[in-house]
Amino acid sequence: MMELDYGFGFEDCFPSMIARLGAEGFVGELCNGFRLLMDVNKGLITFESLKINSLMLGLEMRDDELLCMLMEGDLDGDGALSQMEFCILMFRLSPTLMEQRL
Repeated sequence: MMELDYGFGFEDCFPSMIARLGAEGFVGELCNGFRLLMDVNKGLITFESLKINSLMLGLEMRDDELLCMLMEGDLDGDGALSQMEFCILMFRLSPTLMEQRL
């Protein structure tokens, strides 16, 4: 797995979100995040939708960083992220949640 360096620190907010929202509310927020980044016609996060929507959110990322993010979460090899793949990726990126899982 390739690690990305965005030049800023990472704070794992997921555990506090779960504590505040509950498990169901947290999953709902992950789904909202997915919808924010997805291609509305395909129902998937594609390279193009990730590039456009991340720019609209104020994140300027290189193409190779975006591709790496997609490859990291793409479990079925179709080059895009389904909602399930996105949620799995988000859980995997949370060090605290992964430690609690063990």
